[in-house]
Amino acid sequence: MPEAEPLLSVRDLTVEFPTRHGPVRAVDGLSFDVPRGRTLGIVGESGSGKSVTSLAVMGLHTGARVSGSIVLDGRELVGLPERELNRLRGRRMAMVFQDPLSSLHPYFTVGEQIAEHHRVHFGSRRAVARRLAVDALAEVGIPEPRRRAGEYPHQFSGGMRQRVMIATALVCEPELLIADEPTTALDVTVQAQILELVARVQEERGLAVVMITHDLGVVARVAHEVLVMYGGRAAERAPVDGLFGSPAHPYTRGLLDSLPRLDDRDDAPLRAIPGSPPSLLTPAPGCAFAPRCPRPALGTDEERARCEGERPPLAGPAAHPAACHFPAYGGVAS
Repeated sequence: MPEAEPLLSVRDLTVEFPTRHGPVRAVDGLSFDVPRGRTLGIVGESGSGKSVTSLAVMGLHTGARVSGSIVLDGRELVGLPERELNRLRGRRMAMVFQDPLSSLHPYFTVGEQIAEHHRVHFGSRRAVARRLAVDALAEVGIPEPRRRAGEYPHQFSGGMRQRVMIATALVCEPELLIADEPTTALDVTVQAQILELVARVQEERGLAVVMITHDLGVVARVAHEVLVMYGGRAAERAPVDGLFGSPAHPYTRGLLDSLPRLDDRDDAPLRAIPGSPPSLLTPAPGCAFAPRCPRPALGTDEERARCEGERPPLAGPAAHPAACHFPAYGGVAS
C-alpha cells in the first residue's frame, strides 16, 4: 500500500531571532511530514525549538527570519502574505495553546468567542454560528452545552477551558490541528481525558495532528510518529513503537531513562540527563548534545573529536534516522 501524501510537509525550516548579541537560530534545518489522519509528536526539553516550530507553521512569528519550506496541502506558506495566512489560520489549520485562560477573552462568553471564529471565516449569520458553537462544545464533552455557551471563561475549570479551546479550533473544521503542550497545567486524570478527546476527534475527522510536548508519556498515548528535537535540530525520528523499543540517539535514551518505571524500586532516584541545554546564541560546531553525552567520554580521542567538531546529519534507516555519529538502536551501536 503506497504511503499517503503528507498534508503538512516541512523542509529545511530555519527560524532566527535578532538579538543585541547577535542572531539566535531557534530552529535549524528541520524537516518532517504529517499525513492526514496521523499524529506526529514533537518532543524535547524547554528551548529545543518545539513551540517555535509550531508557531512558524502557523505563520505567527513577528520579527523572526523564517526560511525553508512549509507546504500545507500543496500550498507554500513561507513568504505568503499576511492576508492569505489569515484565511488559512483557523480554517485550514488551527492551534490549541498551552494556557487556555490567557487565550480566551474574559469579557466575552465562550459561545460568543467560538461563534466569532466561524463568522470571521465563513461569514455565517449569528444564529447559525451560535448553533455551531453549541454543537462544538457538545462534541468536546462539555455538559449542558447550550447553557454553558453563555458562561465566561472564569466559570470553567482548567480542563473545561482546554475543551473550549479545542472546540474553538475545531468549529471551522480544519485539516491540521497543532496542540502546543495542551495538558501541561492539568492533573493526570484531566490530562488523560484531554488526550483521549484529541485522539477521538483526530480519528473521527481524519485530522493531521502535531502534538508538541516535553512529556514522552503523552507521546506514547497519542502519536503515530515521534520527532525528538534538541538544540533546534532533529535528533531522532521514528514510529512511536520503534522509538520506545529501540531508541538510537543518546538524548532520546536519556529522556526515556528519566521517566519513572513501574519495575524500579520505590527509593530508586530518577536518572536525570547531566548538564544544561545548549546555547543557541553560540552553537557548538559539532553535535549539540556532545557536552552532555556519555558516548564521547567513553570513546577514543578520534571519536571524541568527531562528536565535538563535526555536526552529525540526520541519517540511518529511512523509517528511523538519528543525528548521531554512533547511534545505538536499542542500546546496540550500529
